[in-house]
Amino acid sequence: MEPLSLRRIEGAGWLALIGGGEFSFGETLEADRAWLDKLEPAATVRFLPTASGSADYARYFAAYLTDELDRPVELVPVYRARDARRGKNVEKIESAPAVYLGGGVAEDLLDVLAESPARAALESRLRAGGVVVAIAAAAQALGAVARGLRGGVLSGLGWLPGTAVEPNFSPAHDRRLRELLEAPGVDLGLGIPAGSCLLLGPAGEVELVGTVFKIDGADGDIVPLGAG
Repeated sequence: MEPLSLRRIEGAGWLALIGGGEFSFGETLEADRAWLDKLEPAATVRFLPTASGSADYARYFAAYLTDELDRPVELVPVYRARDARRGKNVEKIESAPAVYLGGGVAEDLLDVLAESPARAALESRLRAGGVVVAIAAAAQALGAVARGLRGGVLSGLGWLPGTAVEPNFSPAHDRRLRELLEAPGVDLGLGIPAGSCLLLGPAGEVELVGTVFKIDGADGDIVPLGAG
């Protein structure tokens, strides 16, 4: 496997980035088993629907994780900026063994979290040893940059300094990731296909489910990490 040197924000917890996939069809099952292995057996997963704004998504995800993987799920209803400031929601994030950021639209997630207490709570949870999982657009939002709804590049949450993340990635369609790599200060691109997962541990550990791809610089080669 090609070695990966990747910076992430400090913390005692694990960060899991899933490229996408339909959980209802079992496409993320192996990825979900991988990050759940970092938790105690009965630990509750708290779900943020912020990127999608969908209560149905939360309900279906909870049913999937409970039925398929025997894990309890609790919704943290952060849909709008005021929800990200609500004390009860912040407390749920801060006390969660694991927080799962559902997919949707990266810009919506970034707009709601902004400099909110909920964002600070997520960072605190990772620092304290919790597991933070992000899928699809939410995974992109954790990088240094993200794609705007109307084109252009936005600042991401910066959990992966100097790194751009492209979910649902295919090596045959790399233009979107290379465009993100043209942003100032961004020198590493991660392409994560649907069903694949990149897990980053507190001491620099890197674990993979499926194949993840990296590109060094906008003109770099596409390099596979792990076996597909």
